[in-house]
Amino acid sequence: MNDSMAARISRSPKYQKLKRTRSRYGWALSILMLIVFYGYICLIAFDKAFLSRPIGSGVMSIGIPLGLAVIVFSVAITGLYVRRANGEFDRLTQEIIRESQEEGAK
Repeated sequence: MNDSMAARISRSPKYQKLKRTRSRYGWALSILMLIVFYGYICLIAFDKAFLSRPIGSGVMSIGIPLGLAVIVFSVAITGLYVRRANGEFDRLTQEIIRESQEEGAK
């Protein structure tokens, strides 16, 4: 990609929208992950009694499934981001590139 094409892309309103949307979405998912992760860590630090309560008559405590839920949540939000990136974000990127090439050919 040459400098003139990069300049055309950076001036594109669609590119500015893509940057804003992608950034907001990434930050929102990151904040959600931090809340879930640090929420679990705070439970470990401040409410060990709750996490050590056994589930039913077995030996497994509540902390084990909650820890597993944190891991599953992180995989799920990664999947959400990848799905949107491979769909909406990639489609917008291709439109931006195509429009910039057409503008450069004029």
